[in-house]
Amino acid sequence: MTFPVVGMVGGGQLARMTHEAGIPLGIRFKLLSDTPQDSAAQVVSDVVIGDYRDLDTLREFARGCDVITFDHEHVPTEHLRALEADGIPVRPGPDALVHAQDKGVMRARLDAIGVPCPRHRIVTDPADVAAFAAEGDGFPVVLKTVRGGYDGKGVWVVDSAEEAADPFRAGVPVLAEEKVDYVRELAANVVRSPHGQAVAYPVVESQQVGGVCDTVIAPAPGLDEALALRAEEMALNIAKELGVVGHLAVELFQTRDGRILVNELAMRPHNSGHWSMDGAITSQFANHVRAVLDLPLGDPRPRAPWTVMVNVLGGDYPDMYSAYLHCMARDPQLKIHMYGKDVKPGRKVGHVNTYGDDLDDVLERARHAAGYLRGTITE
Repeated sequence: MTFPVVGMVGGGQLARMTHEAGIPLGIRFKLLSDTPQDSAAQVVSDVVIGDYRDLDTLREFARGCDVITFDHEHVPTEHLRALEADGIPVRPGPDALVHAQDKGVMRARLDAIGVPCPRHRIVTDPADVAAFAAEGDGFPVVLKTVRGGYDGKGVWVVDSAEEAADPFRAGVPVLAEEKVDYVRELAANVVRSPHGQAVAYPVVESQQVGGVCDTVIAPAPGLDEALALRAEEMALNIAKELGVVGHLAVELFQTRDGRILVNELAMRPHNSGHWSMDGAITSQFANHVRAVLDLPLGDPRPRAPWTVMVNVLGGDYPDMYSAYLHCMARDPQLKIHMYGKDVKPGRKVGHVNTYGDDLDDVLERARHAAGYLRGTITE
C-alpha cells in the first residue's frame, strides 16, 4: 500500500506543525518553501525552493502530490484554478479560499448567507471614508486592505478623513468597517472533509497585544452556553456554505449587547487552535491532515477543563534554550513548541501550552513560561 503525499505550499510554522501531525500516520509531505531556512523546511525531507506566485513552479511542485494544501492564503486564485484543471485536488479549493484571500469577497458572501458582520462597505478615497462614518456613528472607523493583511498588518483605525490616506497608497481596494464596541475576541474553529463530515472545537477567547495574538483560553471562560453553541453552528454553516475543506478559523467579536459578529476567516490551521496540540483529543493539525485526505475526522473534545496557549515572541534575549532548565523544572506539565526561527523582537518564534483544573493556575503557568523564554521574566 502506498501512503499519500500531501503537498504543502508555504514553509512557516503552520506547515511545520501540520507535518508533525502527519508523521504518526505515515503521511508523506512535500513542501514548497521560500528558503531552506523556513520553519517547515528544516524538518520536512522533501523540500522544493521556489516562488508560490509562479504557476510553472506550482505545477512542477504538484507532480507526485496526491493533494495540495497551504499554510497561508496568498497563492493567486487563478493559479489554484489551473491546478484543479490539471486534475490536482486543491484543499481548500479556490472557490472557498478566495473568501479568506479577499475581505471584500468574504463580507459580500457572508452577507448573502445571513452571517452577522460589522457594518461595512468598500470605500474609494478619504472622502468616501468620511461618508461611511457619517452613515453610522461617526469616527473612529476601521480600514482594511482587502488582500494581504495579517497580524494587524493592512489594518488602520482612523479618527478622521485626514488620517485615512495611507490605506489607499497600497493600490488595492479598501474595506471600511465600523469600530465594534466589543467585550472580547473569540474564535470558533471547525474542520470539514470533502464528503461533508465536520467537527467543532470549543469556542476560545483570543487576547491580542498590538494586533498580534498573545493568549488563547480554551474554552472561553464565562461564555454563555447558548452563545457558544451559536458560534459553533455559525462556523459550521460558513464551512458548509463556502465549501471549505480542511480547517476553518472564524474570528469573532463578542459585543457588549450580547451579539457575536464575524471579524475574519482563515482557511488553514490557526493560532487560536494551537492549544489543541496538547489540550484536545485530536489537534487542529491532525484533523486538517485527515480532512484534506478525506479520512474520518478525530474527536475535537478537550482533555482538561482548561487549556491556555501563550505565544512566545522574540525579544532582546536570543538564547531561549538556556531558559528550558528553569521552565521545565518549574512546570513538568508544560508543553513548549518552538518553530526554529531566528529570534527577532516581536516575531512569533514559538508557543507554550498548559492545562489543568484551575484557570488562574493554568494562565499563570503559561504566561510565566512564555515570559521567561522571552526574557521579560527572570525569576
